[in-house]
Amino acid sequence: MNLFNLNEDVHSLSDFKRNTPEFIERLESSGRPALLTVNGKGKVVVQDAESYQKLLDSLDRAETLEAIRQGLEDIKAGRTRPVKEFLDDVRKEFGFPEKRKAKK
Repeated sequence: MNLFNLNEDVHSLSDFKRNTPEFIERLESSGRPALLTVNGKGKVVVQDAESYQKLLDSLDRAETLEAIRQGLEDIKAGRTRPVKEFLDDVRKEFGFPEKRKAKK
């Protein structure tokens, strides 16, 4: 993923409005977002759709890895319980019926 470049990727909103096609082409080719300013202050970030999706995918992957890491830490620390107990609690909390035994 390309990083934000303060020297190249900060532009006024007015400039963006006047030159939208050129900005879109630059966003797509660089893969970097642009910070748009109003009265010299950063107000909004724009990014091409493909780069944005990659950013979301990276965030999702990082959150998943953190959840796995936390789960492994819980196991090492003994913060676990039997699956049957967990499922019984879920059934009770959400009003699911008791598990029926299969007919033979």
